[in-house]
Amino acid sequence: MPRGSVELTNARKDEIVNACEKLYQTMSFKEITLKEIGKVTSFTRTSIYNYFHTKEEIFLELLRREYVLWIDEIQQIMDKNEKLDKEAFSEKIARSLEHRERLLKILSMNMYDIEENSRMENLIAFKQTYGASLQTMLSCVEKFFPKSGITDRQSFIYQFFPFIYGIYPYTAVTEKQREAMKEAGIDYAYQTIYEITYQCLIHLLTALE
Repeated sequence: MPRGSVELTNARKDEIVNACEKLYQTMSFKEITLKEIGKVTSFTRTSIYNYFHTKEEIFLELLRREYVLWIDEIQQIMDKNEKLDKEAFSEKIARSLEHRERLLKILSMNMYDIEENSRMENLIAFKQTYGASLQTMLSCVEKFFPKSGITDRQSFIYQFFPFIYGIYPYTAVTEKQREAMKEAGIDYAYQTIYEITYQCLIHLLTALE
């Protein structure tokens, strides 16, 4: 790590992550390289190594940042509402995930490679943020469904969070995939992130009432 203030180091990391985020809007995970990221930053590929050793570490930080934003939105739901019934809770949480399409895409498409090719200290930092998202959601469920027991609330978490990993492929379908489904004779009803998340939450929350 080069010498400099913490603020400067964080600013340089942010520039790199922001560049990766921009490229991910038009390029696939496989297409994005440290060289490509360097082209849209003030860094050379060699300079990027001072902050991230692999492109997977950059994506891991991007994903961590997405979790921070989601945590903030869940916290706002708790802060701004005294009570929510099953339908209102499901609507607000589903909307919060609708705002985090990038999080859902990375989780479903590239998570294994990202974790496998990141240094342990970076992975630990990410897991800490991920753990905070679990705890924040648990607190949210506890606030709005106070009659539920801890076992039921934990069961909700352990079902909902794995479900999140599978949302993106069911809601972001290419024309090639649609054509293949049609030719295979599969009559599939495509749903939005909001729709599929809302329905799942309604089902899971029934056990908490």
